[in-house]
Amino acid sequence: MEMAVREEDLKAGMLLALDGDATAYAALLRQLVPILRSFFWRRVHDGDAIEDLVQDTLMAIHSRRASFDRQRPFTAWLFAIARYKIADHYRRARVSSLSDEIDEQEPANDFELEASARMDVGRLLSTLTPKQRDAIHATRIEGRSLEEAAQAAGISQSDAKMSVYRGLRRLSASVQRKLP
Repeated sequence: MEMAVREEDLKAGMLLALDGDATAYAALLRQLVPILRSFFWRRVHDGDAIEDLVQDTLMAIHSRRASFDRQRPFTAWLFAIARYKIADHYRRARVSSLSDEIDEQEPANDFELEASARMDVGRLLSTLTPKQRDAIHATRIEGRSLEEAAQAAGISQSDAKMSVYRGLRRLSASVQRKLP
C-alpha cells in the first residue's frame, strides 16, 4: 500500500534539491513518477504516451527547477508544467478538444485540486496578446532561449524580449489586483 504524498513533503524535497541536496532531488523525482502517471492516465489513457509525458515532465522540471518560487506551492508549479506537456501532446496529435478533455477530468489527488485553484497558468496567459503569450510560453514554460522563441515566432530577438517583459509585467499586475 502506497502512502499519499503531501504537498509539504514534495515542497521540502524541492527546497532541499534547490539547496544542492542530490539525494533529496533523486527521491523527489522518484516520488513524482507515480503522481504524474496518475495525473496523465486520467487524461490520456495511452500507456506509451503516458510514459513519454512523465519523462518529458521530469525533464522540464529538471531544466526549469531554478524557476520554482520557494514561496509558492510546489504542486501548483508541477501541475502547471504537466498541463503544458498534455497541451503539447494534444497539439502534436492535433486533438481539437483539448480544453474539454482537460476540464472534464477529475483530480488525480487532493493536492492537485488545491494546486489548480492556486495557479491556472492557462487562464492567466489567455489574458495576454498572442505575441506575449507565445513568447512567455516558449521561454518560461518550454525553456527555449529568446533567440529560439524569436525564430519560431518570426520576430526579432528584441521584440521577443520585450513581449516577455511586457507580458510578465501585465501578468504580475493582474495577479496583484486579485490578491487580498
